[in-house]
Amino acid sequence: MNYQIYNGDILSMKINTFFKESTLFNINVRKDATNHRMLIMCMLLSVFFSCKKQKADDKDAAYNVITYEQSLDIFPNPERGFIHNLIVYSEGDGLNLVQMQVLRGENVSMVLRFYYLDMFKDVAISDIELSLITNDMQILRDAGLKCVLRFAYTDDMSGTDAPLSIIEQHLDQLKPIFEANKDVIAFVQAGFIGAWGEWHDSSNGLATVDNERTVLYKLLSVLPTEIMVQVRTPGAKQEIFSTTVPIESAIAYTDDKRSRVGHHNDCFLAGGTDYGTYSNIEVDKQYISQEALYVPTGGETCPPEGVYPDCSTAQTGMKLLKWTYLNLDWYQPVIDAWKSGGCFTEFQRNLGYRLSLVNAKLPKQVVADQDCNVEISITNKGYAPIYNYKIASLVFKDKISGNLFSRELTVDLRDCKPNGLLTINETLNLVGIPQGDYDLYLNITDRSENLKNRIEYSVRLANTGTWEESSGMNNLKLQLTITAK
Repeated sequence: MNYQIYNGDILSMKINTFFKESTLFNINVRKDATNHRMLIMCMLLSVFFSCKKQKADDKDAAYNVITYEQSLDIFPNPERGFIHNLIVYSEGDGLNLVQMQVLRGENVSMVLRFYYLDMFKDVAISDIELSLITNDMQILRDAGLKCVLRFAYTDDMSGTDAPLSIIEQHLDQLKPIFEANKDVIAFVQAGFIGAWGEWHDSSNGLATVDNERTVLYKLLSVLPTEIMVQVRTPGAKQEIFSTTVPIESAIAYTDDKRSRVGHHNDCFLAGGTDYGTYSNIEVDKQYISQEALYVPTGGETCPPEGVYPDCSTAQTGMKLLKWTYLNLDWYQPVIDAWKSGGCFTEFQRNLGYRLSLVNAKLPKQVVADQDCNVEISITNKGYAPIYNYKIASLVFKDKISGNLFSRELTVDLRDCKPNGLLTINETLNLVGIPQGDYDLYLNITDRSENLKNRIEYSVRLANTGTWEESSGMNNLKLQLTITAK
């Protein structure tokens, strides 16, 4: 916009000319009538700016804009939160559907399923054991849960594990199970070597960098590429990949081996080095903190070395290391201390990701078969990002018929990091959606064909009055009218 500044005489001349030529007014403006000139000038400027303002208002009036209220409710979301450790020894009892459904009702969305292959240290895994694992995966699916997997051969520091050749054979046997059940496998802990599969004191001499690398690479090769693996210490990953540089966005979420390896700490907040988890405590923690922007961290607590971790210490640690899950079953006195300290519910709420709507802007109406621009801002108040890809779609629900029409968005919600803001700004083609009035929803589903229509695996946003339990969608509280061409 160009502005011109006039002195009094020029302005007076232009005002006089305007009114002399106008058929709307018959006013004789005297050149020396200063008060009249100023009054008329104000009238003109008022008309000018009110017209401009009206145009801006007309533009804004074409859009629906809403700001959302964040919720403090506690609810389950896939692949995050407090978990339970469910251990089974060779050919033992499988999971129970009713018990898994009870866990789901307690806001648990994931369990650690821990298989001890104690009967198979020198032989192939039996068909009975393979069936046990397969059946367990189906029970989890039926209950609406996912799992973290770990395999080991002994739970005794003086016990024996399996030689490398047997581990490789077992991984080949497990490959079809991994592929068939990748929809309910959230992450896999590296396992296999040493007591509890924690990569120390191997009876077969496997606790070396070369052997650990062989096991890890073999595990990555038999797992579907979208499944991430967690190793027990940051030092183990650094030695295997010969670098202390954390992964960055350039290789994140690719099939690069390093980008698929995260961390689990089974002595979290135990004090000092966390029972050998860290060799250089602060440096290692910063390394994990950066890595955890792209790969998962989780695990369990231990009997502390000295002072128990209070609420403040735990919160600081979880935020820094971006913890996405934590075992409720060990170490119980630490968990109980958080309950008595009043921070347990905060951890329930914030472990892992916690996405919520900030605001949204959409047009009030569009012409049928035309494009529609969508602006939706989302923040993440959780300790960690989402690690597994989700499908986000804008859903149009006909207010009369209830018919649904969906348009998939290109946004990758994994990019919404803790305390970050992610704005979806996309143009959607509405061809095929008939004219009518629509309510709008944001639907965030699992990438798997098996689970994408399951409500239990949809992501609920942490806002007041937006979650629709019956559909598993997030109501944007916005309406759109599609008019005839």
